[in-house]
Order: sequence, then C-alpha cells, then structure tokens
Amino acid sequence: MFFEGYGYHGMSFEQTYRCYPASFIDKPQIENGDKIIMPPSALDRLASLHIDYPMLFELRNAATERVSHCGVLEFVAEEGMVYMPYWMMENLLLQEGDIIRVKNVTLPKGTYVKLQPHTKDFLDISNPKAILETTLRNFSCLSTGDSIMVAYNNKKYYIDIVEAKPSHAITIIETDCEVDFAPPLDYKEPERRPTSSFPSSKAPVEAKEDPVETEPKFSPFTGAGKRLDGKPLKYEPPPVSSTVSSSSKEKLPSVGSGQSSSVGSSSQSSNRQSQGKLVFGPNANRSKDKETQKETKKEEAPKKEEEEAKFQAFTGKKYSLRG
Repeated sequence: MFFEGYGYHGMSFEQTYRCYPASFIDKPQIENGDKIIMPPSALDRLASLHIDYPMLFELRNAATERVSHCGVLEFVAEEGMVYMPYWMMENLLLQEGDIIRVKNVTLPKGTYVKLQPHTKDFLDISNPKAILETTLRNFSCLSTGDSIMVAYNNKKYYIDIVEAKPSHAITIIETDCEVDFAPPLDYKEPERRPTSSFPSSKAPVEAKEDPVETEPKFSPFTGAGKRLDGKPLKYEPPPVSSTVSSSSKEKLPSVGSGQSSSVGSSSQSSNRQSQGKLVFGPNANRSKDKETQKETKKEEAPKKEEEEAKFQAFTGKKYSLRG
C-alpha cells in the first residue's frame, strides 16, 4: 500500500504512516513508555543516514497541528504502519488508522522539568518519587504540553508536562534532570478562618488572668469575732490592716547587745497593762513601780465590768516577744 510521502528522499528521515494503538500488536510493554514500533524499511533508511543516537522522532498530526516526541523500541511493524502507546494517541488527538507524520530530530539534554499530576491521589503513594523515577526510565524524551501516563498498583495516573528546560522538548537519556511538582489539578486550598474570631477566643483567657493580679494579700486575725454562747455581738471590731501591724512593729524598741533587756520590757509591759491587754513573756510578772501600779489599778477598776461584758478575742495590737 502506498501512502502520501511514502518513499525516502533527502538526507533526513521523514515519513507518513497510519497509527494504531499497542493493543493491535502483542507488545503491551510499550504502554509504559514513549517508544513506538516502526516497520523494517524505516530502519534501512535510518541506517544509511548520519543521525544522532539514540533515535528520536517528532510526531505531528497535520489535521490538528498537535506535536509530540518519542523514541523507537523495535522495527517489526507492518509496512506503512506504526504502533504507539494509547496515551500518546490521546495527546495527538489520533484515532485508529489516522495519518501521522514521523520525522527524526535531535533534542537537547534536559536540565529541568516541572510536572503537574491530574489528581492528588498520586501524592498519596508511599514514595511517588521512586515510582516516577522507575517510570521515566522507559521514556526517551518529554515535550511541554503532553500528558504522560504512570501505571502503579493497577491504577493509571496522568501527569502534565508543564515546563521543560532548556527547550520545550528535551531528552532525558543519560542526563541529570531537576524535577519540580506543581499542585494537582483537583487540589483546593483549605479555607482560612477570619481573623476577627481570634480576639474573641482570647478574651476569656484575659478575664481569667485579671483576678490573679488583684488578689489581696494575706492578713491574719482580720475576721469577725463570734461569741461562744451564740448571742450577737454588740460591737463589731474594725479590721486590722497589715500596714498598721507592720508600722506598730517598727515603733517597738529593740534590745541592743549593749543595753539591759529590763528597761525595754518594763516600759512595754507597763504600756500593755495600761491598755488592759494580755501580755505573754518572761518580763510580764516583774515588779513595777508603786506609782505605776496605783495608776494601773485605778484605770482597770472601772473598765473591768466593760471588758467582761464586751470581751473581744484577738483584737489587740501585735507585739513581738523579746526575751
């Protein structure tokens, strides 16, 4: 059968063939790469030309002006026919038996390629990088705009070639190529919460911290007194603040190492007993001056009945016990 353009001429290889998928020939392994199967006559022509190896070809669909690139696996196809992976026919918008033009080309070695999976399921693979490296070993070249197929675990994953350097079509045979990934086509960014919700969430935390700062200091003996017989009190003692007790401590004379302890204790005991308060200490029963005792008895006599009627426990001033 003679096809338009059939017959070799010039110093380059360019021929038209009818294309068929790999299912028409017992070569299912070509579905996992980008290599086609050509007729033996093509090998005879290519051998007579001074072309670069490995052999790379440009595939062009003249009807749709779609272009791709591929390598060759074997030269065992029937004359006038080529067999190619079905995913490659989909990229070129070809049907079974359509005309395809095949031309030998020389492509630069790739240094960078950007890939974009169609679905985010590809990223769920335990090691997508290793699967991709294994698959690309069956590829000879990559072209911008193509969608290659990666088969893994009885499932097919399609990946777009978004960008390639240094050219739109590169060879990946025996070269170190940097690979970058774009977000999958079905990827959606998670919705961000509005920033206005953050102050309201912090408000309860600040409210809990306020009582800690304003917590009052501990003040001993500032509670209200109660009678043992359960009767109500006729007199409510004022609360004694810690500042007053601390100031009263400062006013108390201290006994130095060179002074007699009896001088300070006698003056303190006379002052305490004059107010009718209980005094605890070793100097409480010491002898006092007669004039001081007389004045104390006169002051205590009229107050005795009032104290018995209105006795309030723990309402006196604080004093330090000094020996």
